[in-house]
Amino acid sequence: MLKIQLFPTSLGSMATEWLTPDQQRAWRAYIVGTTLLMEHLDRELRENHGLSLPEYEIMVRLSEADDRALRMAELADSCNYSRSRVTHTIARMERAGFVERRQCANDGRGVVAFMTEAGYAKLVEAAPVHVESVRRALIEVANDEDLEAIRRVFSNVIDGLQHGRVDPLLTAAESA
Repeated sequence: MLKIQLFPTSLGSMATEWLTPDQQRAWRAYIVGTTLLMEHLDRELRENHGLSLPEYEIMVRLSEADDRALRMAELADSCNYSRSRVTHTIARMERAGFVERRQCANDGRGVVAFMTEAGYAKLVEAAPVHVESVRRALIEVANDEDLEAIRRVFSNVIDGLQHGRVDPLLTAAESA
């Protein structure tokens, strides 16, 4: 087997602190594990309910909002998606009858995504199956200490990298 040395002591004049073997294993476990988890959750939603994971997440955010409506920019921020991704996803969801786009009543320039009754019914149908899938794939393979470590670590990652509105559920957990 060919083994490539990827850990030089320096690159030019800049020294790099390479990951230790334990850190590298943790990093790779995270990358592979999250990729597999997201693919699994997306596949189950698509097969069982005809929804993608991003569509489901948008529906959750809309269901939690007053009047089941959010400005498109706010929706993008809350899901941590680009505005163009939200626009394309909302267009698909609009064709399916799950959301409607409306002019913002406050300023007339903005666009609001509004969840329809059909969209809410689809979310009510999909949510128990999705939650059970999350439970089987993640919650049941971790103990309470593991879950607290995941929450703590990724709250720190969010604090360091988030540039928009933080999910209110996350900030509520911190103040509890």
